[in-house]
Amino acid sequence: MQTCLIVDDSAVIRKVARRIMEGLGLTVSEAEDGVKALALCAQAMPDAVLLDWNMPNMDGYAVLKALRQSPDGHRPKVLFCTTENDVGAIARALHAGADEYIMKPFDRDILRDKLEQVGLAREADAA
Repeated sequence: MQTCLIVDDSAVIRKVARRIMEGLGLTVSEAEDGVKALALCAQAMPDAVLLDWNMPNMDGYAVLKALRQSPDGHRPKVLFCTTENDVGAIARALHAGADEYIMKPFDRDILRDKLEQVGLAREADAA
C-alpha cells in the first residue's frame, strides 16, 4: 500500500487531507511542521508528501530542499500546497523539486487528479 505524509501546521487541514488520502487508498502519517516531517522521512520515506508552503519553524521550501538532498529523498512525489496564487512561488517550488502543486482549499477530486498526474493513484477509486 502506498504511503503519504501530510505536512501542515493546521490540524484541520491535516484531518481533511488524511480523510481524503485514506479514502484514496493511501496509508497516512502526519507532521505539523517541517522539522518533524524530515524526521519522519528519515525513519521511513513515504511515497507521497502533501507539503504546506507556509509553516512556522521551517517553511515548505526549506523542507523540500532538505528532503531532496537526503538519502532516498528523490523518491517521494511532493505535492506542495499553498493558498498563494503567486506564479513565482509556484515556479520556485517546482524548480526546487516539487512534482505538482495544489491550491487551498482542495477537495477529493483535486487530490485524486494530482495523484494521478504524478503516477500515484492506482487505488484512487477504492472508496
